[in-house]
Amino acid sequence: MKLMKTEKAVGQVLCHDITQIIRGVSKGPVFRKGHIIQPEDIPVLLSVGKEHVYIWENDATMFHENEGAAILRDICMGSHMHGSEAKEGKIELIADCDGLFTVDTVRLKALNSFGEMMVASRHGGFAVNKGDKLAGTRIIPLVIKKEKMARAKAVAGPEPLLQVVPFQAQKAGVVTTGNEVFRGRIADTFTPVIEEKLRPFHISMEQHVIVDDDSAHITAAIRQMLDQGMDMVLCTGGMSVDPDDVTPLAIKNTGASIVTYGAPVLPGAMFLLAYTADHCPIVGLPGCVMYAKRTIFDLALPSLAAGVRMTADTLSSLGEGGLCLNCPVCTFPNCGFGK
Repeated sequence: MKLMKTEKAVGQVLCHDITQIIRGVSKGPVFRKGHIIQPEDIPVLLSVGKEHVYIWENDATMFHENEGAAILRDICMGSHMHGSEAKEGKIELIADCDGLFTVDTVRLKALNSFGEMMVASRHGGFAVNKGDKLAGTRIIPLVIKKEKMARAKAVAGPEPLLQVVPFQAQKAGVVTTGNEVFRGRIADTFTPVIEEKLRPFHISMEQHVIVDDDSAHITAAIRQMLDQGMDMVLCTGGMSVDPDDVTPLAIKNTGASIVTYGAPVLPGAMFLLAYTADHCPIVGLPGCVMYAKRTIFDLALPSLAAGVRMTADTLSSLGEGGLCLNCPVCTFPNCGFGK
């Protein structure tokens, strides 16, 4: 590209968008890349502070900013999302469905460390809805070496950095434990909370049983729900370390593989997650889920709903950001909880 005084640029082709900002009114391109400058355009260009403009000169070794952004889009764009048109050198990625948004954090950092290019995304591990903005891509200069973009593609690797995993329509069984509920001494106020949290994730509670504090009875109830086709089983009550709290033992006795008993999240430290050989999750929910606005359950639900297996490493990484501040007005997930 070539730098030229604006007054002498009539008839030349702009190689970048020219942005006009009118405070409180608008911000956007007043002239687009590829525009042929006309005499009447000169006062407008000067009014937006452009005493010089860059004119496009063909160079086989360089990419224009829009082309660079498109390459970054292709590096990032996984399934169930699409890219916007390039605007002022930037391309955004948009979700095509409701689902779990995932980010390859290590490769994203490597790409952003490469220089002269950037990808900004929302946090992975959270739910997104169809139409949500997921990320934005652009190169920093107006043009960039083709060879550098080729090396960036090699650094990022062949798999997309971003994915949206659609939520699956699933059936859940809920096992409520506790002699006090089983014998009718207190009402079950936990299950309605679970139903309400499941609903936005396309998960329906298909079965519900109340069981006493006998580990064999709890194990039998879980196994029966799995045998009857439940996609997941959620257990409430009996999750602490008191002698009468036997739900963790009951889940272990189903033969499922325990991923974790305990999570670095408050509220939600006594969370238990296990998977059967058929990859069905069995979840032990601590009592805080019943009364706290946001807990470990809110952080785990998107993955459970998308059928994405959570690992011990995934859960241990929640420690930074795992402290809910219990704000007077809850704005989750637009806050630091779980990030």
